[in-house]
Amino acid sequence: MSLSSNSTQPCVSALQILKMGRVGIPPDAVKIDSGEKRLNELGYKQELKREMSLFKTLAITFSIVALFVGTPLYGQSLRYAGPATLIWGWVVVTFFTFFVGVALAEICSSFPTTGSLYFWAAHLAGPKWGPLASWCCAWLETVGSISGIGTQAYSGAQALQMIILLATGTHKNGGYFVPRGVFVAAYMSLAIIWAILNSFSLQVIAFLDIISFWWQVIGGGVVIVMLPLVARTTQPASYVFTHFETSPGSTGVSSIPYAVILSVLLSNFCLGGYDAAAHLTEETKGADRTGPVAILASIALISVFGWAYILSLTFSIQNFEYLYDENNETRGKLVPAQIFYDAFHGRFHNSAGAIVFLCIVWGSYFFCGLSVTAAAARVVYALSRDNGIPFSPIWRKLHPKYKVPRNAVWLCTAISMILGLPILKLDIIFTALISISAIGWIGAYAIPIYARLVMAEKNFKPGPFYLGKARRPICLIAFLWVLYTCSVFLLPTLYPITWNTFNYAPVALGLVFTLIMLWWYLDGRKWFKGPVRNIDTQNGIC
Repeated sequence: MSLSSNSTQPCVSALQILKMGRVGIPPDAVKIDSGEKRLNELGYKQELKREMSLFKTLAITFSIVALFVGTPLYGQSLRYAGPATLIWGWVVVTFFTFFVGVALAEICSSFPTTGSLYFWAAHLAGPKWGPLASWCCAWLETVGSISGIGTQAYSGAQALQMIILLATGTHKNGGYFVPRGVFVAAYMSLAIIWAILNSFSLQVIAFLDIISFWWQVIGGGVVIVMLPLVARTTQPASYVFTHFETSPGSTGVSSIPYAVILSVLLSNFCLGGYDAAAHLTEETKGADRTGPVAILASIALISVFGWAYILSLTFSIQNFEYLYDENNETRGKLVPAQIFYDAFHGRFHNSAGAIVFLCIVWGSYFFCGLSVTAAAARVVYALSRDNGIPFSPIWRKLHPKYKVPRNAVWLCTAISMILGLPILKLDIIFTALISISAIGWIGAYAIPIYARLVMAEKNFKPGPFYLGKARRPICLIAFLWVLYTCSVFLLPTLYPITWNTFNYAPVALGLVFTLIMLWWYLDGRKWFKGPVRNIDTQNGIC
């Protein structure tokens, strides 16, 4: 990495940026907020309240890159290829994720705007390709973030289902297993609660996400440390770190490379969403510095805590095959829930501890969904501000008092609720939601990263976080990794393929993006020019 030589602001190294921590910009460094100054230079006036500190931004971002978000995927990922692939796969994915995070952090430092990814794509791709790049990136990000609300609502409803089952006596003892209709009602209720909370000042969300941060750090620490201590027996290190075993009889996957790829999907899904800090940059103090810090710090935190959580679960397994038995205490529906139950029931002969742990996990989903809703609404707001979606004047309207895009919040919520309706008939809908969310959200990273890779360096105005000559290899690795990640989420996850095992994500995404690109070709390219400046160039600011 090198320091910027042509930036109008004092430049520091990436290491210094990371060391700034909670302090952010020194109070005597600038008289006008540096993020707002850069926003004005880009042609945007400050509309949202700039009241977020680094810690609050990090709290929201870490809530999206949540510690327990991969809990529903753990069981299936473990079964594909055994514990060794799952454990070491996390390390490999973490390594490549940092390349993506560093590439995005540099761009975020230069373009601290709410539009983030699609705004970056427009400016980095240049006047010829900018509108198309911006269009594709915006819709990828919109689809990914809105389906992300559905993903967290499903996970929250499933955790609640397990809590109720264990609290009423377990499956073996006649406990109440929530049927599909009630499950969907819980899904819808969570989405609505998140929308209501996001209709108030962002400070409300920031406060709740500070609680979320400590909820996951403290609660996650309790789960990680206590689970193997409570379990009467633990798996040996040789099993956890070296045991490889496929299960073609239950997964239908006999190819070893294919099984390994599917086993790592948990890591691919969990290590995403860290760009959320960029969506909040117009509401964050010193965003050209705090944005990159929040992106990289959230990746670092989830890398460590997430790996520790997976290790804790795997060490605490009592009976591998019993975890998937449909006649066990949790009906084989959520493997971590059964691991919790086996550990506490084996030690204390009751399920109280397992219920407490599941409540901690459920809280993580609740806070994550709250933050994802906030991020999705900012994406829709930014796109509608640039007239990129139908009825844009409605969705870009800010609440006069709270200065939040309330209409955009409810639009995202309504769509996510519609996405949940197929749960009434299909078990595989969660796989589709995860795939759509991952492909849309992570896939959107590829466009600005590729544009940064191929653009002339003289056309890039760096912010305080600048990669210098290192940007080409970093961006190349990041771009290729994003393409790989998106491609694996299109794969079938169970065989033989039936209506109830088919991965509907390719069909859904293919249909949606065919319509979006057809709209672009027939109409959008005639009027959509990318981000629209809202500061008059005649006033001398731009």
